[in-house]
Amino acid sequence: MNSTNRRSVLLAGLGVAGAGALAACSGGSNATPTLVNPSGSAVAATEKKRKGTGRTQQVTLTAAPAMLDLGGGVMARSWAFNGQAPGKGIRLAAGDTLAAELSNQLPDKTATSIHWHGIAMRNDMDGVPPVTQQAVRAGANFTYRFIADAPGTYFFHPHVGVQLDRGLYAPLVVEDPKEPLAYDDEWVVVLDDWVDGVTGTPEDVLAELRQGMGGMDMGDHSRSGSSGHEGHGMGGMEGMETGSSSPSPTAGGMSTKFMLMGAESELLGGDAGDVKYPYHLVNGRVPADPDVYQGKPGRRVRLRVINAGGDTAYRLALGGHKLTITHTDGFPVEHKQVDSLLIGMGERYDVLVTLGDGVFPLVALAEGKNATGLALVRTGAGSAPPKTVRPKELNGRILTASQLRAADDVRLPSRKVDRVHRVELTGGMGKYNWAINGKAFAMDDPAAAPLTIEDGQRVRLDFVNTTEMWHPMHLHGHTYQLGNSGPRKDTAIVLPKKKLSVIFDADNPGQWMLHCHNAYHGEVGMMALVAYQS
Repeated sequence: MNSTNRRSVLLAGLGVAGAGALAACSGGSNATPTLVNPSGSAVAATEKKRKGTGRTQQVTLTAAPAMLDLGGGVMARSWAFNGQAPGKGIRLAAGDTLAAELSNQLPDKTATSIHWHGIAMRNDMDGVPPVTQQAVRAGANFTYRFIADAPGTYFFHPHVGVQLDRGLYAPLVVEDPKEPLAYDDEWVVVLDDWVDGVTGTPEDVLAELRQGMGGMDMGDHSRSGSSGHEGHGMGGMEGMETGSSSPSPTAGGMSTKFMLMGAESELLGGDAGDVKYPYHLVNGRVPADPDVYQGKPGRRVRLRVINAGGDTAYRLALGGHKLTITHTDGFPVEHKQVDSLLIGMGERYDVLVTLGDGVFPLVALAEGKNATGLALVRTGAGSAPPKTVRPKELNGRILTASQLRAADDVRLPSRKVDRVHRVELTGGMGKYNWAINGKAFAMDDPAAAPLTIEDGQRVRLDFVNTTEMWHPMHLHGHTYQLGNSGPRKDTAIVLPKKKLSVIFDADNPGQWMLHCHNAYHGEVGMMALVAYQS
């Protein structure tokens, strides 16, 4: 049974009350503390304290099969919100209430949900079955209603199986009524790695990855070790842009139609990714037929960049221009001018750029994968560059999140840390057994081993990556700070064999997921529950 169907069967039997009870119970163990219920009084009390405008924006999001035109004659049969991918963006002002009705029209009795990535909201609207809600059954509707009180660049996507790696995602922009930045226009840029309906489905990808690499005969390229990354040094098949499915290569007699070999990146500390994608998209378009932003020379434009991919970090640059980083994951940073930026899955960056005169390539280099996504900025006469263009800025000054500093007004005040959790990232490609603290997250018993915290505490998470691969670690319901003065983020890259410490204040009661935002790593078990004790 594939991953989506497996979860759908599990989740279809859970009610909202049942989900809360399951998440709060200990499965008979006296050692497990009592946890705050996602729909309980503590959550309701916190919601009442949020500053709201009294305005409500209503939208309907229909999740259904769609034939997507990716440009250049490439058509992909996938799933999408309201027939397009990325879905139509939602914009609201800070303090507004969003009332988003999800209509699940997916096939084969497939259950789904919507997670509002990066938004610190009430826990029972977070969209995480079976922890915070019942999965929305096929043919059913569910309305998410919450106050979005923190301005910034966010997005939304399902939190069931590997549905994120289809077309079910869209931007969400919360505007600041007191916007301090001065600019003339905005351009939302969504990056994505694409396989669905071209060479297979995300479920096909996961099924192959689950076989692992431990049994392969990889010859002299084999690497052994506790991390299980045997054989990832083999190269030669990635980076091909093709709309057709080619014969599957094999390694040791095992199909490697989807498994990527030889993806290496110094920026990412070695192994760059697991999955071979035929296309890398910018705003839903292939490089052969790119999205075009029309502007005027001298105008200052704010780019809101979102990586909605499943397995790919991107190095982003605009040919002939400098980028000024102003925000990451919705929160302001001390401005830094760079040539390019690195953005992992689930991360968002806001940058300012003053446009030159001509036609310029916005290139998203799939880090370590020898492939690119492309969009164009046109402000004057000139011919479009080739689809394979790689501007010199890609190899210019690049800053990673750890080199940024939080802006003064969002930096967390210094205080004693009350609770520390070691979050060891474990597993590898050998058995494809990605996990946290050596234990895969149990969907049938999500509160089996929670990382417990208490309301009002200053919490430190020590991410210790014992694996040979990088992991973008995402915390729901909160924004943490990297170190004592680093940027405020909800998703951060943890490099292989490295430690990253982050701090946050426990000010949003409930039960919240902490997981790798590589869709496939998370699905096989690199998740944990950060839960408030009641």
